[in-house]
Amino acid sequence: MQVYLVGGAVRDTLLGRTVTERDYVVVGATPAQMLAKGFTQVGKDFPVFLHPKTSEEYALARTERKMGSGYTGFECDASTSVTLEEDLKRRDLTVNAIARDQDGELIDPYHGQQDLQNKVLRHVSEAFSEDPLRVFRVARFATRYAYLGFTIAEETLSLMTAMAKSGELTSLSAERVWQETKRSLLEATPEVFFKTLKACHGLDDWFAELSESESAFDTGIQALQQIQTRTQPQNQGANYTASIEVRFAALCSGLSHKQVQQLCKRLKVQNTVSDIAEMVSEHKASLINNDKLEAETLLTVFNKTDAWRRPERFRLFLNALLPIALQFSDPKQTGTMNSSHWSERETLITQALVAANAVDVQHIIAQGFKGPEIREALNNAKLEKISALLC
Repeated sequence: MQVYLVGGAVRDTLLGRTVTERDYVVVGATPAQMLAKGFTQVGKDFPVFLHPKTSEEYALARTERKMGSGYTGFECDASTSVTLEEDLKRRDLTVNAIARDQDGELIDPYHGQQDLQNKVLRHVSEAFSEDPLRVFRVARFATRYAYLGFTIAEETLSLMTAMAKSGELTSLSAERVWQETKRSLLEATPEVFFKTLKACHGLDDWFAELSESESAFDTGIQALQQIQTRTQPQNQGANYTASIEVRFAALCSGLSHKQVQQLCKRLKVQNTVSDIAEMVSEHKASLINNDKLEAETLLTVFNKTDAWRRPERFRLFLNALLPIALQFSDPKQTGTMNSSHWSERETLITQALVAANAVDVQHIIAQGFKGPEIREALNNAKLEKISALLC
């Protein structure tokens, strides 16, 4: 039985990045032997075991043969005869196909170290095309390592294009696509993920709204870049402070409300994220494009976004408007809003919400209003407070 550290831990160590998790491959062992040593089995089709003390993953060396469509249609051989080189060959990129033995020696049969030095993401073998999820994974790696100057090898990008055009990306689950998207959005340069997908036609099936409209795509990319330039990273290559809700809303900033709903439904985006994107798409124009805020407009926004009962979500909504405000412009107008102007407007919106919230519904009831009259009187009182503030 031989144990090797593989994949991301080896790659990131060589790149000088912090290693957050370690995966191991075990050559020459059977499931029974792993269980006898106290490991817990977590994978049935792909025998994966958890270390009894560290809970790190140890997978038996395996080969895979494509038997069906999608990313699950594989036949796995995890017998003791499978070699380390055979296991590494099934991996996606050469930079992920480097192993380190227990003495610290590197095993690199597919020249991953050379590609690391040349800052190239290159597929290991033609078997790459058997797993459509790899189109999104490579786009994510390109995003993560863009700050180091990494690019995708031409032959790999060509293979990704052929995979996307084949239609097999539709066999993926929404959950897996969203997982890769979410992780990429949280990187320092999330726009790289979508530019990569566009270059290989990987947007067509899952991000049709962005694929079909050049202007919508460009608007989303520009909003994401505003996040990059307006926030400071903790250190080079680290995640930026803007939340996933803000980043996804920025991506969708060029889409209509209906298009955002369609995209969120297709990707099965969680409600906390889709809510902000939909709110932004519905109200961005009225809050950003108008030269002057109107009391009626603000009251409508407050009511529709339920700002009264969900102030934290409304604050997130305002945060999501920032990168859009800095590059969003109406075709009938010229120029864009600078950061100081938006800061003033955001402050005014917040003050208007506080003023409207100060209206006491019990005072209205005490005046004799009943039933539907209460809501109307409440809205009128809130409108008066907002109007007084805006004058």
